[in-house]
Amino acid sequence: MELLERYEDAKLLAGGHSLLPMMKLRLAQPAVLVDIGRMPLAGIDVTAGAVPNGVLTVGALTTHHRLAVSTPVAAGWQAFAEAAASIGDPIVRNHGTAGGNVAHADPASDLPAALLALDGEVVATGPDGARRIPADQFFQGLLTTALEPTEVLTDLRLPAPGPRTGSAYLKFEHPASGFAVCGAAAVVALGDDGRCRRARLCFNGVTETPLDATAVAAALAGSDPNDRAIEQAVADCLRVEDPLADTFASGEYRAQLARVYARRALRVARERARRGAAGA
Repeated sequence: MELLERYEDAKLLAGGHSLLPMMKLRLAQPAVLVDIGRMPLAGIDVTAGAVPNGVLTVGALTTHHRLAVSTPVAAGWQAFAEAAASIGDPIVRNHGTAGGNVAHADPASDLPAALLALDGEVVATGPDGARRIPADQFFQGLLTTALEPTEVLTDLRLPAPGPRTGSAYLKFEHPASGFAVCGAAAVVALGDDGRCRRARLCFNGVTETPLDATAVAAALAGSDPNDRAIEQAVADCLRVEDPLADTFASGEYRAQLARVYARRALRVARERARRGAAGA
């Protein structure tokens, strides 16, 4: 933090698999790199609390591979484990970090939508201490977050999903880069009567910031979440404003992918919830 205060144009270097490619393409040219790769900021901890499975805390320097193979993460927060497992290739997953991925805020990355769908938050530490930033307030624009220039992202926190809750992350990836053309993170929680008591649906790769399809979730709440109900909620309520477009996928194509992957992810999350244990 002292170095970030001293050098105005400084960037943190952790795993390097977000920042270094941008530097190679001259999209980022920081005057100073502050290497935090050897700081003790890695780890996965599940703290018991008032709800089943407790709270998941992920240290900022935890690698994607470690998240992807973690039994506790898969047991309670499966969408987050699946998002981590879908990032890049083995080299990227073994060196890239969860905190770096989230702080970079690339719209085609995988963790942001899963963090948002699972009601996660970011812990940022700065000269005045630590503060907690909900995921729905953290991502503010293309490669832009709520982090202050002298703050360091130190942890990611995800609350327990509760009983009879399932989550899933499904992705249509660019065949060359592996980045998300469309990634869908879905959460479905069922009541004792089998009806949907809560749902969440978020996307990577479709818009400049993670897209939270709140209208779809609201349409499913209280319903019998059968295939027809999911189809209807997505068809009637999913709206994609200003979708991203490039030479590989137009905005219209991305919006259509969002509809397809919304249905698929919600169905997988529902089936996991029906099995009675979150992430089972």
